[in-house]
Order: sequence, then structure tokens, then C-alpha cells
Amino acid sequence: MLDTHIEGALNAQIEMEALSSHFYLAMASWAETTGLNGTSAFLYKHSDEEREHMLKLIRFVNERGGTAKIPALDAPQASFSGLQDIFTTLLDHETKVTASINEVVDLCLSRKDYTTHNFMQWYVAEQIEEEALARTIMDKLAMIGSDSAGLYLFDRDLGQLETEA
Repeated sequence: MLDTHIEGALNAQIEMEALSSHFYLAMASWAETTGLNGTSAFLYKHSDEEREHMLKLIRFVNERGGTAKIPALDAPQASFSGLQDIFTTLLDHETKVTASINEVVDLCLSRKDYTTHNFMQWYVAEQIEEEALARTIMDKLAMIGSDSAGLYLFDRDLGQLETEA
């Protein structure tokens, strides 16, 4: 049976993952309507991935004898000033997700729930990748600056990256 404190923390993480999916979806829609089709493909895919992360948590909670709660969500930010704004906001959000996951892991250790701790290690590794990817994208955008040809190639390459993955 799942410890009630850990069940609460996992349900909070379910909400965080749902928010992430919603967040990426709003950014993808903005990018698509701005003509940034490569960026929108990247963000739509990441929205789907975040939803999968949420579903993985839901199934785990339910399989362990808890009850996963499906959260109501507020509308995310829907307007951005450009790619730099999107990816700065995205990196900030991913660091909050990492902190949230670390809190769940810490709670698992303090409550001696090693099964959930082991399950959460996948999320720890995933967040390392998410933050590294966001930082790499930020570095590329900094190199490009306001060069429109560079932004065009960046958008194209980001879309191709997602088609190949």
C-alpha cells in the first residue's frame, strides 16, 4: 500500500507533469501561428512526452494501491515575444519540475519507500536531459542573436531533429 504522504507528493507531481504538457502545448500553438513550424513540431512532441510522464505516474500510483488524482488546470501563458522568450521560460519551468521531482525523491528516502524511490530515478535522469537540451537550445539562440537567416535555419533544424527522433 502506498504511503499517504508519498501518494500526495506523487499526485502533486502528476499535476506538475500535466501543467508541463499544457505549457508546451501553448508554446507550440504560438510557434505554429507565428510561422515557426520546426519549433512547433518540437514543442508539440514535448507536450506529448510530458503527458506520457503524467500517465506513467498515474499508473504507478494506482498500481501501488493509491488513487491518482486528475488535476484541473489553469490556462498557461499563450503569448511570447519570440524564441528567446519561449526557451527562457521553458528552462525556468524545467528547473521547477526538477525541484519538484527532487522533493518526491527526498520524501521517498525519508519515508523509506525504496520502491517509489527506484521508480522516480527515471524522472531524475529525464530531467537531466530536459534541462541540458533547453540549455543547448539557449546557447544556440544566443549565437544566432537576431540574425533572421540563422533563426530560419535554427527553426528548420529543430523541426528535423524532432522528425528524426
